Amino acid sequence: MEIKSIENELNSLAYHGRGIIIGKSADGKKAVTAYFIMGRSENSRNRVFVEDGEGIRTQAFDESKMVDPHLIIYAPVKVLGNKTIVTNGDQTDTIYDLMDKQMTFEQALRTREFEDDAPNFTPRISGIIHLENNDMNFAMSILKSADGNSDSCQRYTYAYSNPVAGQAKFIHTYKCDGNPLPSFEGEPKTLTLPDTDIDALTDLIWNNLNEDNKVSLFVRYIDIATGKYDTRIVNKNK
Repeated sequence: MEIKSIENELNSLAYHGRGIIIGKSADGKKAVTAYFIMGRSENSRNRVFVEDGEGIRTQAFDESKMVDPHLIIYAPVKVLGNKTIVTNGDQTDTIYDLMDKQMTFEQALRTREFEDDAPNFTPRISGIIHLENNDMNFAMSILKSADGNSDSCQRYTYAYSNPVAGQAKFIHTYKCDGNPLPSFEGEPKTLTLPDTDIDALTDLIWNNLNEDNKVSLFVRYIDIATGKYDTRIVNKNK
């Protein structure tokens, strides 16, 4: 297994699309998550993250320039009790609503598939952090087309018990830039989580995302013992 630094991984591609990072802090006391969006079109770039209760939502920066909101405006982060849900679309609501009705993360996502943005068929990526018994576990999921064939939905879930302190998993929507955009392949990547505070990590991620394509970033540190959290949001549009 190759373990990469955050800066090397983020600099390896000009366009990751949307990305979710989840892991445990180097001191083992915090659950760490980050979610970023990038954009190539004016519509995709015309967004900001704003706080919404215990989570966040996307919002048009300039309402007059918003063309089609249905895959652009959503709640990427919601909190359900001791669970934090992070996704790249309105499947956040699906996971929240169905887990609230005692379904599992994986069962909830079986009701969804990749986005309807032909020819890209952007994968739906999702993550969930669960705090329990003074520890954390988490899972990640990707729903994607069969190499661009929209007749087939491929579903992958990766579950991580007793995650290693100082490491994180990273999943993103696209393998690389292209037209159409090729979907992410393989297992979530393993990254080193530096022994640093939330502000330094936020700066590290933001500063290593491609300057032309980055749009917004969310970072949260959650105290594993208490569930209390600190959040940072960075928006390119101000």
